[in-house]
Amino acid sequence: MNRNGFVRRFIALLRKEVRQMLRDKSNMAVGLLLPAALILLFGYGLSFDVKHAPVAVVMEDVSPIARQVVDGLSGSSYLSPVWTRSMADAEARMRAGEVDGIVRIPPDFSRRLAAGDARVQLVLNGANTTTAQTLEGYVGGAIGTWMQRQADRAGNKPPGAGGVEVVQRMWFNEAGSSTWYLVPGLVVLVLTLIGAFLTSLLIAREWERGTFEPLFVTPVRPTELVLAKLAPYLVIGAIDLALCLLAAKFLFEVPMRGSLLVIGLTSMLYLTVSLLLGLFISGVTRNQFQASQVALLTSFLPAMMLSGFVFDLRNVPLAIQVVSNLLPATHFMGLVKTLFLAGDDWPAILRSTSILTGYAVALAWATRRTLRKKLD
Repeated sequence: MNRNGFVRRFIALLRKEVRQMLRDKSNMAVGLLLPAALILLFGYGLSFDVKHAPVAVVMEDVSPIARQVVDGLSGSSYLSPVWTRSMADAEARMRAGEVDGIVRIPPDFSRRLAAGDARVQLVLNGANTTTAQTLEGYVGGAIGTWMQRQADRAGNKPPGAGGVEVVQRMWFNEAGSSTWYLVPGLVVLVLTLIGAFLTSLLIAREWERGTFEPLFVTPVRPTELVLAKLAPYLVIGAIDLALCLLAAKFLFEVPMRGSLLVIGLTSMLYLTVSLLLGLFISGVTRNQFQASQVALLTSFLPAMMLSGFVFDLRNVPLAIQVVSNLLPATHFMGLVKTLFLAGDDWPAILRSTSILTGYAVALAWATRRTLRKKLD
């Protein structure tokens, strides 16, 4: 009898929980859609491989044997040679982000090759250490393959390491440290977390507690409400930004080659975008639990995985590239790494700040619309 009562109660509770679960669409989305999205994202979207990486080639020796060396670069699916007129032109292309490396064939290459001590100069963009190290291996492998073919044709054993030496130099990251690459990206993640997560709960909390409706009978305007909710968190975000910059400088010894003022102002602009995104989510959902979930899915996770924080976005499928370029974090991620490691690149600064300003204006307008004085 007791067993039958237990079964009836258990079945009744189970039915109740199933109905409640099916009614809660947000839980269903997190339980079913999020795992599927993560599987697809990690399976197809994330890639540490380097494909068709643009590499500038400077031919200061135009002899046939010199051309044969660089021909091996063209036959690789991993490298995409960009023929340049001079070393100055190649350096300008790398500063502009058009190429990831430079292969220079010096004018005395043929003569030194005959003597058995030829050198090829390889200059890499160290702002992305993973790509730089991969390119170093690809270029060395391509030249090694050419050396092997030459030895086979001559009927000799493979030449030693002294045949053609690749002299490698790293730009923007002389230490070759991944910390220099990752720490600037952490600034983006911290500002995203502080901005979107904290403010995503503000308006939703007031709706749930019933303290938002009394504002409708006051002369307070939506714009004033938005500014009042932003101001305290801008101060908190500024403190967090200062902590990030101090840690980057003194704990991790990451260079700040750009203007500190520019880094601060652009970071505050991105923080404003993140705060407005959180307020917009809070105003639309009006539920703290849903707001936190939406903020996680639309701000922090994309900023961590789709903004270029870990890997080069040029190596992912086109659809992922399109989605990533719609994220404010992607534009700020590239900008903050440039400011830290390369310096004040004003075309990049103006382009990224223009995009972030557009996001700020659009989100401010959308957030203001969610705070209009009306009851559902």
